[in-house]
Amino acid sequence: MDNLTPKEIVAHLDKYVIGQNDAKKTIAVALRNRYRRMQLSEEMQQDVTPKNILMIGSTGVGKTEIARRLAKMMNLPFIKVEASKYTEVGFVGRDVESMIRDLAATSMGIVREAENEKNKEKIENYIENKIIEKLLPPLPAGASEQKQAEYDASFSRMQEKFSKGELDHLKIKITMPNNANLPEDGLPPQMIQVQESIVKVLGGMGKKGPEKEVTVKDAKKILAQEASEALLDEEQLKSLALEKVEKGGIVFLDEVDKIAVSASAQSRQDPSKEGVQRDLLPIVEGSTVPTKLGMVKTDHILFIAAGAFHLSKPSDLIPELQGRFPLRVELDNLDEEILYRILTEPKNSLIKQYQALMKVEDVELLFDEDALHAIAHYALLANEKTEDIGARRLHTVMEKILEEISFSADEYSGEKVTIDKVLVEKKISTVVEDEDTTRYIL
Repeated sequence: MDNLTPKEIVAHLDKYVIGQNDAKKTIAVALRNRYRRMQLSEEMQQDVTPKNILMIGSTGVGKTEIARRLAKMMNLPFIKVEASKYTEVGFVGRDVESMIRDLAATSMGIVREAENEKNKEKIENYIENKIIEKLLPPLPAGASEQKQAEYDASFSRMQEKFSKGELDHLKIKITMPNNANLPEDGLPPQMIQVQESIVKVLGGMGKKGPEKEVTVKDAKKILAQEASEALLDEEQLKSLALEKVEKGGIVFLDEVDKIAVSASAQSRQDPSKEGVQRDLLPIVEGSTVPTKLGMVKTDHILFIAAGAFHLSKPSDLIPELQGRFPLRVELDNLDEEILYRILTEPKNSLIKQYQALMKVEDVELLFDEDALHAIAHYALLANEKTEDIGARRLHTVMEKILEEISFSADEYSGEKVTIDKVLVEKKISTVVEDEDTTRYIL
């Protein structure tokens, strides 16, 4: 996946996000440049910095979806954060460095999951042996050969039953994992270091939690964490996660327009907004942040900032921060045709989602072509009459149309239900025509 060309990346995104080709191309090239950088000499790698991206567009046009789908496809550490949630150092609230600590935790999760998958068989054997030992305690030392043979035969029978799930209902006592001594990533770095020092000094005291009686089925899940810690090298995992976050991490910084200070309204603005921008600057430029994995260098983490910029402009950000987002891309507002395509074309489109949900109730949901165009038309009208929330309006309109059918799904069990234009107009047209009603209902 690291070696995908920009065209292949865009082709994958086309399955999930309709339109917005400029934004897709920009991000695809930014990710490809990461791969290109890794092929350069060590010396030149240090000088090639990621070209951070500023995405400008209304809510619901696909900004977050593009970044999220890319990160998922390439299995990269990715977090989405709201710039408005952070405060300047000295104010009460989250400091900007916490986003890197969150990203590091995500990276550790990805690496651990990958290593667990590689060692799946070993982990399953560990869990199986632990549970069978609880059900069939081992023989004392010096047992006769006959006793040992009988024990081995019983153990084999247990293994066979375990693999078939025949032991799942039995109850055993196991020691619960205790995560109370792990430092919290949301804390300031100084506090994290103090907590980590205390844990080291105590030498793992209180590592084990209380003993609890659970079913074998639940024990399998609980022991999975213990198996992972026992069989995998934690230091190696940290090293892999550190490398992954530094070379492949993506931070999606949403609502960046909320911390921009427009010159005309400067006197009324929260004084901490510019402070948040100044705190962000070293993180985006490249600094070192203490995390559970160790010191994370942010020099090659890709930052994608996004905002609607209705009440401010990108030029209202401080010049130094503007300079760290050299790639600018403006996303298009959604018209009726795009809304129709969003309804029908994506791999997991809204229509397919509702059809799958109703299938659970044994109801086959069908949509007329005219009904789909009507849904897109009324979603656009609602956006024009009130706040434009983009494709998210489709969710509201669909819920309104299907509310009664979904509520009485048991009455339609085993039937085909067709949504036609008449039903759509009956449910939606009167609501959309009245601007006040639209504002409160849609």
